[in-house]
Amino acid sequence: MPLVRIDALGADSDRLDALGRAVHEALTETIGFPADDRFQILTSHDGTTGTLRYDDYLGVHRDDGIVFVAITMRSGRAPEQKRALYRRIAELGQEYAGTEPRNMFVTLTENESIDWSLGNGVAQYAVEQ
Repeated sequence: MPLVRIDALGADSDRLDALGRAVHEALTETIGFPADDRFQILTSHDGTTGTLRYDDYLGVHRDDGIVFVAITMRSGRAPEQKRALYRRIAELGQEYAGTEPRNMFVTLTENESIDWSLGNGVAQYAVEQ
């Protein structure tokens, strides 16, 4: 159960859809999430009423094509899976949305089963004690 937030500068609905597809496919391929397990927040910032800030931290030159991807999921994945996920997001982001890999900024936040309610006020993943 990942929750994905994608923020892009000046992206139209087609680009947002392509970015969402890229991240979702990367999650299914590298982490093994089911194809129907998709929960995404896709936001375009127009540069006036909303914008994104970035610099060239760690020598990676970013520009207005930057895309911030924030993924929240339950803990338990190996470092190799996470590295494969980041690599695949960059590959598919370029293939589907034309986003250069240097502009794909990905963060991953992990939590525990009790931290999720998928509706009805119930912690569906938490085992009752």
